[in-house]
Amino acid sequence: MGLNFRKSISIFPGVKLNLSKSGVSCSFGKKGLRQTISSTGRTNTTIGLPGTGVYYTKQSNVKKIAGLVTGKGKDSKKAEKAAKGGKAAAAATAGAASAAGLAAAENNEALLEENRQRVSEYEEYIESIKSVHKMSDGVVDWEAVNKGEVPSNIVKGSQEYNDWVNLQKFSESVLNGDIDSYFSIIDEFKPFDDLLEYGSNFQVGTDDPDHIEIEFAVKSEDIIPSVGLSLTSTGKLSEKELSKSAYYDLMQDYVCSTTIRIARDAFALLPVKTVIVHAVDNILNTATGFEEEMTLLSVKFDRDRLMALNMSMIDPSDALGNFETNMRFKKTTGFEPVDRVLA
Repeated sequence: MGLNFRKSISIFPGVKLNLSKSGVSCSFGKKGLRQTISSTGRTNTTIGLPGTGVYYTKQSNVKKIAGLVTGKGKDSKKAEKAAKGGKAAAAATAGAASAAGLAAAENNEALLEENRQRVSEYEEYIESIKSVHKMSDGVVDWEAVNKGEVPSNIVKGSQEYNDWVNLQKFSESVLNGDIDSYFSIIDEFKPFDDLLEYGSNFQVGTDDPDHIEIEFAVKSEDIIPSVGLSLTSTGKLSEKELSKSAYYDLMQDYVCSTTIRIARDAFALLPVKTVIVHAVDNILNTATGFEEEMTLLSVKFDRDRLMALNMSMIDPSDALGNFETNMRFKKTTGFEPVDRVLA
């Protein structure tokens, strides 16, 4: 099934939302209004509208800046002069050896701590790309918004109030199933902006107010590491190339997790009953010898069934078995092209 669209939308200078029979192409990049950086180096970017349940959170790994200061401070107490030259020389030699040993021990401990931190950050990153589905936008209650009752925590005249009014103006048309309003909301709230770290070239389309279809390009080469980090029994950093099965297994979890997250965000923002998500990538077509964009995964999500899943406990690859899914995956070769699920 092709993607069908109703109109074109201008987002802001330099960025367009092009709606046509071939798809809608959205270029996102504006970050949220609030950022926090944890001690582990993870950045959280959040943009929200209080009282509406609308919020967007982005996580990204950033290079941690940490200064490890090592070395021994100067000793304020001076050694007393020895009565005999031989004794003084021996004491000096022993003192130097002791200081060198202490400095070496301190350096080793600092290196060990640095290695632990690197492995910890690596493990956290691996977990994050398998857990994209665990975070999602807050679900918009369009019925409540349409009633026009301003949340008590929003002050009239504030920017938050203006944003709330802007949200409300879509409520009636959304509840009436107006497809043009869906695209206007995508323009206004940019629901996939916080997923740019995991995918790109988002295309969205629909010809049915109960259904929406989303395509995205995976970023496996940028996301999946080819080398694994671990500590040896002596605390040294070990770097080993991931096996093919480990690499492709991680890729499968990343693609499936991102696909689930896209569906969750679409359900959160729009009152649709089904969301179809297609994951595409440029892969070698052995028949032509050229790389071509092919569909690696296609899933038709049902709102009630997806919302019933325990997102904190599911395996993203296994969870797709609950839905109509086209996926061909082998542990030694990864994804193979598939046909798209139809609406």
